[in-house]
Amino acid sequence: MCYEALKKALRVKEISIENTADQRSSMVLVSLKPEPIPLNLKVILIGNANIYQTLLAMDSDFKKLFKIKVEFEDDALITSENLQKLSQIVHGFCAHEGLPHLDKSGMARLVEYASKLAGSHHKVSTRFDDLIQVVGEAATWAKLSKSKVVTAKFIDKALEERIERVKKYDSKYLEMIKENSLLINTSGFEVGQLNGLTVMTIGDYTFGKPAKITVNTYTGKNGIVNIEREVEISGPSHSKGVLILTGYLGEMFAQDIPLCLTASICFEQLYNGVDGDSASSTELYGLLSSLSGIPINQSIAVTGSVNQKGQIQPIGGVNEKIEGFFQVCKVRGLNGSHGVMIPVQNVDNLQLSDEIIEAVKNKLFHIYSVSTIEEGIEVLTGVPAGKKDRDGHFPAGTINYLVYEKLKKYAKISEK
Repeated sequence: MCYEALKKALRVKEISIENTADQRSSMVLVSLKPEPIPLNLKVILIGNANIYQTLLAMDSDFKKLFKIKVEFEDDALITSENLQKLSQIVHGFCAHEGLPHLDKSGMARLVEYASKLAGSHHKVSTRFDDLIQVVGEAATWAKLSKSKVVTAKFIDKALEERIERVKKYDSKYLEMIKENSLLINTSGFEVGQLNGLTVMTIGDYTFGKPAKITVNTYTGKNGIVNIEREVEISGPSHSKGVLILTGYLGEMFAQDIPLCLTASICFEQLYNGVDGDSASSTELYGLLSSLSGIPINQSIAVTGSVNQKGQIQPIGGVNEKIEGFFQVCKVRGLNGSHGVMIPVQNVDNLQLSDEIIEAVKNKLFHIYSVSTIEEGIEVLTGVPAGKKDRDGHFPAGTINYLVYEKLKKYAKISEK
């Protein structure tokens, strides 16, 4: 009723004092009624995009009364001017709340966190509420330590404590992997299996964990069978990613032979559903390994989507995915063989902890960025992928040669 009264006031440009109970009652009581007050104002509504779209679709008056729409950006470029404005906001908050102010190191660390929220080296988040909460917690830790300023270590402390309070399920997953309840290999070589990187969100906490993906291939004409889709726990994006694999195999290997193949792909020990196409490249590597018989390095986990042409495409949650696999490898002992493979486009999104950066510098952990399936399979197997010559043949002994020979064998069997 408030909304209807607001619209009426804006239409007639006057405000009336009304008894809302009279409008709902079958009996109208007559009483003294003040004269309407002339109204001359502008109204600004602030809300999320979903509410705006709902009002636009459901209320014909909405567009007439509220003609101008402005969208707020979630991030801003890192410039001296923007960083100065962010510093002013933080300074104003600390002064208003009577909290110790941030020194240069504290402000620099807050900018790093804002950049991580924005997901880019070149931007900072404009989600000021989130940033202010971190400043408030860091200032509290500074006061408890009797420090007159908030340094970088107090910002780090606030961020660590925020994760510590909500990482129950993250810790449970890590515990299950340590106890081998969840079977994740981080050493050796296996055919047709590898570690994919997944992201899980519980409330406002997001964390990454590896998931074993296995692929079996055999003769037949059923194509690629997505086990998650068959039991209806696969989302549409994931199902689309699996279907793309058939297009890649067809163009690469089935130009002169029919594609006679049955392949089953499964996320092992994953029972709560899977969506997104960020594992499609991982699944394709598993397919190529199974068909070629060449084993994959289990020390390297993979993320990235793929298109029908074999180009690796960027994904979301890259930092959480890397941190999740790093924690597993750290528990089992980093030996220099461990690492992750990500799309080259996601390099700009990397905002990793100091611990991971130090491990990479010391060559105890590696981050490989790739742009094509050929690059990726060579990193995982150490065997050349192989490119077609002018006659359309792959070099002997390469991954693609072995895959083509296996598919040619399947085609001959299917003809019988």
